[in-house]
Amino acid sequence: MLKKFIITTLLVLCGVIATLAYQFDQALKTPLSMEKNSFIEVVPGSSISAFAKQLTHKKWIATRFWLRNYGRLFPQYANIKAGTYLIVKGSTLGQLLAQLVEGKEHQFSITFIEGTRFKDALMILAEHPYISQTMKGKSINEIALKLEIDAENPEGWLFPDTYAFTAGTLDITLLKRAHVNMQTQLNGLWEQRAENLPYDTPYQALIMASIIEKETSFVAEQPIISSVFVNRLRKKMRLQTDPTVIYGLGERYSGDITRAHLREKTAYNTYRINGLPPTPIAMAGLSALQATLNPVTSDYLYFVSGGNGKHVFSKTLAEHNIAVKRYLKMQRQKRSQ
Repeated sequence: MLKKFIITTLLVLCGVIATLAYQFDQALKTPLSMEKNSFIEVVPGSSISAFAKQLTHKKWIATRFWLRNYGRLFPQYANIKAGTYLIVKGSTLGQLLAQLVEGKEHQFSITFIEGTRFKDALMILAEHPYISQTMKGKSINEIALKLEIDAENPEGWLFPDTYAFTAGTLDITLLKRAHVNMQTQLNGLWEQRAENLPYDTPYQALIMASIIEKETSFVAEQPIISSVFVNRLRKKMRLQTDPTVIYGLGERYSGDITRAHLREKTAYNTYRINGLPPTPIAMAGLSALQATLNPVTSDYLYFVSGGNGKHVFSKTLAEHNIAVKRYLKMQRQKRSQ
């Protein structure tokens, strides 16, 4: 009788274990009750039990029994890592748990596009909800010191690119990455620069690259525009480039450059100053840096918009004046239509 009782008990116990194992398996294979892709944050020190409670509050699972006890039965699957995770609609509880155990946090990203100014980069960082803000209330000069930039104005020292990061990354961390990236790109290209350029330092090349960047987004023209500025500098001609005037006007610029603006002597008005302005005027992209340090050879001294996103280049002032008149006529015709 005792032997029969033991056998029966063992069979019942095996049945219970098999049933529980099946139910655990089904619970882990059941899709979460989600209407759309969603983020979930696991705070440092969270236990599997606390996390299960978090899921029930979100109504992603009906009960925390299975997840809480699964962690007790299999401790190796209970070591969830803190972070912010993107959970895809249709994911199962098991897939979610595996994601957290592996620590596969979501990679957010920000993008600084070519031609972006430093103050605009700060706004991009400040508006991102998953970046930890440490620069609020700090002056541009203070931020430059934190970045170890030896200048009061750090304009141009960030490389335009897309930067991935996890939630909680400090804004200064991303700024440092962009700054180091620019240093790396600039120094590498400086070593491969053409001979006899009118730039004594990489920083002067960076200033010119920022001007070229603001003059055109048409990459094929950048080496030609670079050659125009090289030719003008060699002849001791003023650069006379509108983007520097606009930068010098700051908040006073409202969309149009007036004759008064061109006559106003600011540190950035290249119609009034000789040589380069004191700092870059925006972020220069890779193509603008390459064009600056390896311009084409040309006899061009002037260029003006062709009205089609490209420019008309001229060797003499007479040719340039004709191109300007053609452009102005085209503009008048467009306004009258």
